[in-house]
Amino acid sequence: MDNQRNIIVAVVLCLALMLGFDLVMGQLYPQPAPSERVTTQADTPTQQVAIEGGAAAVAAQRRDLATALASGERIAIDAPEVAGSINPVGARVDDIVLKSHRQTVDEDSGPVRLFSPDGTPAQQFAQFGWVGEGVRLPDAQTVWQTDGGPLAPDRPVTLTWDNGEGQLFTLRFAVDEFYMVTVDQTVANTGPGSIALRPYAFINRTSRTADDDTFNVHSGPIGLFAGAVNFDWDYDDVDDEGPVAPGTTGWIGFTDIYWLSALIPDDAARAEGNFRALGNRFYRADLLYDPVTVPAGRQVTQTTRLFAGAKESTVLDHYEEAGVSNFGLAIDWGWFRWFMYPIFWLLKQLYDLTQNFGVAIILLTVVVRAVLFPIAQKQFASMAQMRAVQPKMKALQDRYKDDKPRLQQEMAKLYKEEKVNPLAGCLPIFLQIPIFFALYKVLLIAIEMRHKPFVLWIKDLSAQDPATILNLFGLLPFTPPSFLAIGVLAVLLGLTMWLQFKLNPAPMDPIQQQVFMIMPWMLMFVMAPFAAGLLLYWITSNILTLAQQKYLYSKHPQLKAQAEKEAADKAKAAEREKEKG
Repeated sequence: MDNQRNIIVAVVLCLALMLGFDLVMGQLYPQPAPSERVTTQADTPTQQVAIEGGAAAVAAQRRDLATALASGERIAIDAPEVAGSINPVGARVDDIVLKSHRQTVDEDSGPVRLFSPDGTPAQQFAQFGWVGEGVRLPDAQTVWQTDGGPLAPDRPVTLTWDNGEGQLFTLRFAVDEFYMVTVDQTVANTGPGSIALRPYAFINRTSRTADDDTFNVHSGPIGLFAGAVNFDWDYDDVDDEGPVAPGTTGWIGFTDIYWLSALIPDDAARAEGNFRALGNRFYRADLLYDPVTVPAGRQVTQTTRLFAGAKESTVLDHYEEAGVSNFGLAIDWGWFRWFMYPIFWLLKQLYDLTQNFGVAIILLTVVVRAVLFPIAQKQFASMAQMRAVQPKMKALQDRYKDDKPRLQQEMAKLYKEEKVNPLAGCLPIFLQIPIFFALYKVLLIAIEMRHKPFVLWIKDLSAQDPATILNLFGLLPFTPPSFLAIGVLAVLLGLTMWLQFKLNPAPMDPIQQQVFMIMPWMLMFVMAPFAAGLLLYWITSNILTLAQQKYLYSKHPQLKAQAEKEAADKAKAAEREKEKG
């Protein structure tokens, strides 16, 4: 009766864990309504607007964007990785799309739009200028004269404006083969006296298009301050604290999970950075240089770089090697980047070899299991030793069943005499935990994994398995709640783990036996919402473990014989219970 009661309690606790897990994940990672999620699959600015306002917001976004981009004599941008335009009114970089990144997994979904003009629902743009007293300066309404275009590598574009008072302002734009725009801000003074100015640049954006800032992935203000990348503030912090002025900066901007817009000052110049809220969910990252004095007959130039693109690790590292300090850390690897980055590096090398990230994950699993194989051998040797001393352990349990402290002492003494380590079997599991977490984080933040297919229905390894059983793999027009959205990979995970537990020697405690029987199916529910690539890793690991167990059983026949004996005893006991019933 006690065993039955304990089993019922264990089942109830498992169900509570699954429901609680789903509730917590829903709070940490809020999802749009099913109909909107299926339609938009939001991970880009335009699509995030769709989530907030539905189909009407999509139409308004497209209409407003088309209207904004149709106005003025825009300067086209046509670089290898970016396209768009510069608005000569205000000299704003406010139209950027990323050629190599699609909005969704659908090949015809169009490129990701990163920058949109002021006033559009997904606005994000950069502006460059000067502040000062006693001199007429260009502003957001200034119409600049343009020379050149389209902007492309080795084809710079120049914008000029004469204030009519003896000062000529020039902005020279250049773009490289990736995502970097270099802007030279020059003021030539032909007036009778000196003038004092402060060059500036800023990025303006709305948080309506931002990814959620969660406990393990940062989205929001970002910058290099005091030699370290700062992830401390989110948009709510900027609202609450007013202007956030960290001080001298190496670069400053805004980040999402996959995208980054950042201003990078000239290495030789001192620049202050701050974040400010403009109201109505609009924010600005400011870069303000020290004042400069321009004597009569002289000119002064200040260079600022604008990064507007995808957080591809190789590209960020390229800029870091070129002098942008800690730029590779704009990817939020977290505290354990020293361990996660090598896993990511190995995964990329395997992908370069196979051209399929699913196959690369499988090969990564093989490498991990091969490295851990000597430890697994020791684990099985320890299991064999444990089985050999089980009769003695059972005798001790019977003798000291009413004296728990004495039982613990005698058990420890037995382990020491027989040279048995009861924790040795846990070591391979503990060693795999950091590897599992590293792969989880890589799938979450590495844009290299975004929209990467495996085979058949798995079009995106960084997303949940879409083949859900309860809606007959998409044939029925509804989306189950996440804790019931059991896909094919989740079922394979539960099945392989159940087989793995079946192959292990059964625990002596009947309650432990029941828990081990329930655990694979509980984990099937818990892991179902996770990225398909993560489940693929775990399934492969389970299959390799099964093969490894078969091999090691052949090396430890006493362990296999014990397992077979226990299975036979268990079957006989079940048969006797059936006859009694």
